[in-house]
Amino acid sequence: MATLSTRLSNILGDRTSEVLEKAFGITTVNELLRHYPRRYVVRGELTDISKLIADDEVTILAEIEAVKLRRANAKNILEVVVTDGSANLSLTFFNQAWREKDLKAGRVGLFAGKVGVFKGKRQLSHPDYQLIPDGDDVDAAVAEFAGKYLPVYPATSKLPSWKIMQCIKLALDSLEDLPDYLPDEIAKQNNYPDLKRAFHDIHQPEDLESAENARQRLTFDEALLLQLLLGQRRAEIEKLSTKSRTPNTPVLVGAFEKLLPFEFTKGQLEVNAQIEMDLSRKYPMHRLLQGEVGSGKTVVALRAMLSVVDSSGQAALLAPTEVLAQQHFRTITKLLGELALAGTLHSSGMGTQVELLTGSLSNVKKKEIYARLASGEIGIIIGTHALISDGVAFKDLGLVVVDEQHRFGVEQRDALRMKAKQPPHLLVMTATPIPRTVAMTVFGDLDISTLRELPAGRAPITTHLIPVLEKPHFLARAWQRVKEEVAKGHQVYIVAPRIANPDKKLTEREITAAMLLGEEYLDNEQMTAVEELAPELATDALKGLKIAVLHGRQSSEVKDQTMAAFSQGEIQVLVATTVIEVGVDVPNASMMVIMDADRFGVSQLHQLRGRVGRGAAPGLCLLVSNAQEDSPSMQRLNAVTSTLDGFELARIDLEQRKEGDVLGRSQSGGRSHLRLLRVLRDEELIDRAREAAAKILDHDSEINGLPLLKSEVDKLKLDEAARFMDKS
Repeated sequence: MATLSTRLSNILGDRTSEVLEKAFGITTVNELLRHYPRRYVVRGELTDISKLIADDEVTILAEIEAVKLRRANAKNILEVVVTDGSANLSLTFFNQAWREKDLKAGRVGLFAGKVGVFKGKRQLSHPDYQLIPDGDDVDAAVAEFAGKYLPVYPATSKLPSWKIMQCIKLALDSLEDLPDYLPDEIAKQNNYPDLKRAFHDIHQPEDLESAENARQRLTFDEALLLQLLLGQRRAEIEKLSTKSRTPNTPVLVGAFEKLLPFEFTKGQLEVNAQIEMDLSRKYPMHRLLQGEVGSGKTVVALRAMLSVVDSSGQAALLAPTEVLAQQHFRTITKLLGELALAGTLHSSGMGTQVELLTGSLSNVKKKEIYARLASGEIGIIIGTHALISDGVAFKDLGLVVVDEQHRFGVEQRDALRMKAKQPPHLLVMTATPIPRTVAMTVFGDLDISTLRELPAGRAPITTHLIPVLEKPHFLARAWQRVKEEVAKGHQVYIVAPRIANPDKKLTEREITAAMLLGEEYLDNEQMTAVEELAPELATDALKGLKIAVLHGRQSSEVKDQTMAAFSQGEIQVLVATTVIEVGVDVPNASMMVIMDADRFGVSQLHQLRGRVGRGAAPGLCLLVSNAQEDSPSMQRLNAVTSTLDGFELARIDLEQRKEGDVLGRSQSGGRSHLRLLRVLRDEELIDRAREAAAKILDHDSEINGLPLLKSEVDKLKLDEAARFMDKS
């Protein structure tokens, strides 16, 4: 008998278990049983062979007429010809010569599968079948076989669904009684089956109702275990001891607020108060600050950093790219004015030193910054991954701000926090609005603050779609609008998905390198490219305008010079890739044209258009696409044009993307623990799981009274996907 931890090689043999491990990373009975069906195929009524139609799922009752084993292309091919009296049909099995022992001429059986056509003849490849012993009741056999629900699994060419079904059947048949970790009270309250029955019913259901009930039970398990883990982490954070960072005399904070040329919005005032309360506690703040594009997250984060500096500490802002780090440095030093000049001849005597640390700086400059950081001279440091270099040491790191946290792995974030002498406060920012269920499922151990309103005076953004296939003349009008905006003294972004179109098929290494640079290399077909579009516009549609390009392959120096020139109005049109997606703030930019807009995700388009309308002039965003009018791509673009509500667009984006990416799977490097849970579909279930987890933890914070459940939570702590979610 087997348990969930039994190695598959003990049940299936070395060869099959090796194929499963290579294809899906499955090595144990537990992992195999959690390889869930995507859907079910119902064996239907018997079909006459003469009436078979290609691609239909069919079940036939037939007699074996002939069996032939031959070899072709280094494969053993077993061909079985069956007849029902009206016509013949070929059954084909590859590398399964052993079936010749069962499939003898004269035997009668039921055969089920999908009808294919090979060389003009209908056939079933690897059909499921049941041979009827002589003397058995044929009608009873037909009723049992034809009425079954067959699971369809995620599969590969070397490991088809029917083979996975066989492996799972062997595992289930060998499984001993399973102790159930779900408390009886919760199982009874929800009318859930026990664990062994749930595994059986999801893989070998008698009907769709039992399959659905099993899926609900196993999905609830995932939600409950994750909520228990997040709840424990919140409690662990509150047990940590750190220094309160609310200053007795908030000198810098007060001076900063007097310098601001605008009033805080109501939402900003509320978040400021929340952060002040967090910083005053003796355990570290763990807060997520999410906000619409342009809602003023940076100003709120800067106020928090100044509060820490006021209390004799230091603050570090970690940004994912040099362009964004440089933009933050420019924005923060501009907002601080003379307060950023402490220790210089231009200082008024009050303030702090603000510095930028990136990988492109010279070693001499880096060492000089390292020394000033270690001495405490620098109060606020802004940087990229260079902040986590070995040479970086702080005198008293009190606050870590992580911008666009989804671009970082947990190891990078932790490496910076480990440079503090005691647990620092943590503020995570994202400009991608997070649907409530994602917040509950992924960020359940963080307090969440949301900025929804835009600062007063922020101009609205109008978005229009240009369907090139339907209305090609609209594109010429778009370039005319660019010239009109420039004539008004404004500036324009033109965004393209590629740097350049390759002359040859890209290698995997080139695609990976391009992705790391933040460029979109979705396939090898021709797309609008920055290096081709810019000179074309400069000599034709936008001739006479000051045009520059910006992309991830340029040196840091060139990128910085280009952005500085654009910010100062020396460049009228900037043709760029998505390096301008987040954080770039040029109030005079009033228009954006996004080429091949269907190549971008919904949230990414929303982020991009947020770069315009940041000043007094209204913003205009044009989405150019060659997609078909009724295609899913066009539906996605129409959604973007219809609303400026980032939360609604985030929900649409989540519906269209792989949830594994949203839940950190792409960054964890491992199999996601969440295999059934869907954060939008299962909202009500997640609510119930959260309530149940809170009840358990309120009664028993260590879950010692439920040892089986505690063991499952402990396993989850070791899961790579869970480690990505670790904010503690």
